[in-house]
Amino acid sequence: MTKLQPVILSGGSGTRLWPLSRRAFPKQFLALVDEDSLLQSTAARTDSLGDSAELLPPLIVCNEAHRFLVAEQLRASGHAAANIILEPVGRNTAPALTLAALDAEADDPVLLLMPADHVVRDVDAFARAVSAGLPHAASGKVVTFGIVPDSPQTGFGYIRAGSAVDSEAYKLDAFVEKPDRETAESYIAGGDYFWNSGMFLLRARRWLELMERFRPDIAGAVKDAHAGGERDLDFFRVDKAAFSASPADSIDYAVMEPLSKEMGECLVVPLDAGWSDIGAWDALWAVSDRDETGNACHGDVMAFDAHDNVLHAQHRILAAIGVQDLVVVETSDAVLVAHKDHAQDVKRVTEHLDAQGRGESEFHRCVHRPWGTFEGMDQGERFQVKRLSVKPGARLSLQMHHHRAEHWIVVSGTARVTCDDKEFLLSENQSTYIPIGMRHRLENPGSIPLEIIEVQSGSYLGEDDIVRFDDIYNRAGTKD
Repeated sequence: MTKLQPVILSGGSGTRLWPLSRRAFPKQFLALVDEDSLLQSTAARTDSLGDSAELLPPLIVCNEAHRFLVAEQLRASGHAAANIILEPVGRNTAPALTLAALDAEADDPVLLLMPADHVVRDVDAFARAVSAGLPHAASGKVVTFGIVPDSPQTGFGYIRAGSAVDSEAYKLDAFVEKPDRETAESYIAGGDYFWNSGMFLLRARRWLELMERFRPDIAGAVKDAHAGGERDLDFFRVDKAAFSASPADSIDYAVMEPLSKEMGECLVVPLDAGWSDIGAWDALWAVSDRDETGNACHGDVMAFDAHDNVLHAQHRILAAIGVQDLVVVETSDAVLVAHKDHAQDVKRVTEHLDAQGRGESEFHRCVHRPWGTFEGMDQGERFQVKRLSVKPGARLSLQMHHHRAEHWIVVSGTARVTCDDKEFLLSENQSTYIPIGMRHRLENPGSIPLEIIEVQSGSYLGEDDIVRFDDIYNRAGTKD
């Protein structure tokens, strides 16, 4: 039986879904359409493929900064055996797939490449499409999946299908750039065009051969990066200098477009499975459950004489009256109001925030760490207040600060505190003080989350004022 290796690319930033999606917590980690995050749903989608192949655990290629989020979400969804390869810098999808192919080269399985941030509503239809493409990929062809279009979208690239090779697959004639409205309408009317899904089936060694042929510069740099890599906890770290030397390019531009000119080497399998890349808020509205007036609501929402809106509240009541086709999103630190027709323009907000040096495009108020989370509650000149939640059995690094002192108050749970050469326990309503320059560590020895209020005071309160001496998450010398 053919070995099938799911490969999930999780390197996107999802800035068009701001303020829910931030660079430190992008859309693939959000639960946007059901209880699972998009990453978890993508991993779960692979579980349906075991009938047609020998299914291997998912292989994830992700941004190094997101490594603990990926590992935690996979563990929570029952995919703890997944292999996680870390990209030290973003270089687009062609180098990322090359890393995965190098990792799998010895067994030469068929790789099923999937972005981590897509929605596929009909998992059975997805499994049937993969099964239809699998024999072709196993024989050396490159198979992609063309989404059966339901409207003349101008935001997607298209695939033109040629003659049929069997009842479920076609020769791929051409990749087509994003069209204007009139051209998109002609594509839909013609019936032989599909949206480009960005999902592929092909053997690992076949991909490496194609990269050596079309982009030897990328292939060489990524091969050096993989060869110089090393294991780190649940992760495989590639060599940063070698990977940084690789040019950035997409799978389509690097290989698929030149290969598609060779008739019969590329095939397309149509996929009609409720797919969406959730590229912006209007796309999320299209795949969301909606009420009888067309509103996609989340959280504490009230709508009166309001139609066809995205209404998303996280912390407060959101009331909408007499409005139509709006996107209204409330988080703890931001509110977005936009017309759905301008959903693609949300990136202008993040660009403006970056230009001003503000952090709202990077972080939520609640920031995730491998040991738990911290959330800013208040701040002023020379002080700030945070709430820390430490997972059972977790501990922060042994660390010190040059510019700030800290006061910890236990709200719930039990804390084990290290302060220089002293170690002691704190229970609810007890507190301790950590002076500037003192080595310290916080641990949760209990079986329930430890909740701490931390009051920081000093001349500088940035997160980069931290020196790590010991860390069970191998973050010594880093700021994350």
